[in-house]
Amino acid sequence: QVQLVESGGGLVQAGGSLRLSCAASGGTLGTIGMAWFRQAPGKEREFVASRSRSYATVVYADSVKGRFTISGDIAKNTVYLQMNSLTPEDTAVYYCAARPGIATRQVHNYDYWGQGTQVTVSS
Repeated sequence: QVQLVESGGGLVQAGGSLRLSCAASGGTLGTIGMAWFRQAPGKEREFVASRSRSYATVVYADSVKGRFTISGDIAKNTVYLQMNSLTPEDTAVYYCAARPGIATRQVHNYDYWGQGTQVTVSS
C-alpha cells in the first residue's frame, strides 16, 4: 500500500514560482510510476507531469512544458514539481499519484493518490 503526502502549495503572484513535494511510503521510486495532476474548480482532473524511474521517462502536458519540472530524490523517496512562470490558469488543487510500473497520463490508471495541495496564482 503506497501512501502519498503532498506539500508546498500556496498563494503566489503571476510570474512567480512554487515547488510541490510528494513523499511516498510503502513503495520505492524505482518501481512505481508517479505523476502530478491538477483540478481546477468546475473542471476535470488533468495530467500535468509524470516520471517513471525505471525507464527514466519524464512527460509533461503541453500547457506546462518549459515551465514545470518534475524530479525525484530516490534517497528521500520524494517527487517534486518545480513550477515557474506561474499564471492564473495554473490555479488548481494539485494531486500526486502513483501506480506500479510505468507512469501514464490517464487519471484512471492510478491506484494511489495524495490528499491534494492548493495552488493559487493571483494576477
